[in-house]
Amino acid sequence: MTTAEAGAAGPPLRIAIVGYGQIARSHTRIMKGEGHTLRWLIGRVPEKTQAFAQEHGFARHSTSLNDALSDPEVNAVILCTPSEQHEDQTDACLRADKHVLVEIPLAMTFQGGRRLAAMARETGLTVMVAHTHRYQGAMLRAKELIASGALTLHSVVARYMFLRRENIGANGYVRSWTDNLLWHHGQHATDMCLWMLGVEQPGQVDVTSVLALPDQRLEIPLDLTLAMRTRHDQLATVVMSYNAHISVYDYLLIGREDMLIIDNGVLRNKDGVLYDPKQDPAGGRNSGVLQNREFVAAIRERRQPMISADSVLPALEALQHAQAQYDAWRPQGAAHPISG
Repeated sequence: MTTAEAGAAGPPLRIAIVGYGQIARSHTRIMKGEGHTLRWLIGRVPEKTQAFAQEHGFARHSTSLNDALSDPEVNAVILCTPSEQHEDQTDACLRADKHVLVEIPLAMTFQGGRRLAAMARETGLTVMVAHTHRYQGAMLRAKELIASGALTLHSVVARYMFLRRENIGANGYVRSWTDNLLWHHGQHATDMCLWMLGVEQPGQVDVTSVLALPDQRLEIPLDLTLAMRTRHDQLATVVMSYNAHISVYDYLLIGREDMLIIDNGVLRNKDGVLYDPKQDPAGGRNSGVLQNREFVAAIRERRQPMISADSVLPALEALQHAQAQYDAWRPQGAAHPISG
């Protein structure tokens, strides 16, 4: 059992959570259940902020992040905000001497992510990116097989598809912001592929991308394909869509010795099921709990977390290459012809 799984002993953190959506609710439940102090809830709309804070027992609430950052009692912040705000908010937290757990993506540019990674190293503060997918039981088991030499990867294929043609989040509420297929969900899939392939530093992957023209209403591409080649001539293909009427979330890990399929949390090979969360004696290894315990453990042990700002830079760099190719190709003002 790792330190993160056990939950390292030590005083509880005094936490500020920024946001009151579904993912903020999950972090709130986990950290409260782990015995940490809910010091501040920061939100956008005063009435919703107050209601969420009272429901979950936060000591204080506000619509200004500065209120939490100026509180010397707060030692850690969890950012559950729109993707475009992550870089500036993480920067502000580090300047206020606060540890940060930030939802994916760390930033909307490779340069921004690299800057924050440098700040984390210079300050000695913990910056962890909430890439919860890396903590799923099937993913961990597949990574163990690769690390042990039981599977030598030739290529990885990732499919991440669901229906999101309206600006409505997973909790069913209309959002004040729009998800970005490339930089948000694309970060999940790209990071997972490169993590499985053992890419740990920027500059090790060539990228070719195809993104659809922006949707007329959401003003972002709703379909994309990324093709990546590592310096060891391993290939990774990411296929994504917000147009899929059947949700698909799977990874094909094609290796010299075997092929693994991870489909909705179940890992199998040619011989059958290797991991099923429903049969896990650890209760499915709650990925959110393991992730947040690692954040706490990294702070207490004064070390970089498993998913540090540095660790996500290869994926951010790949997305930056894709964005640059798209910007260079897209005709000015063009939108996707199929809409409605």
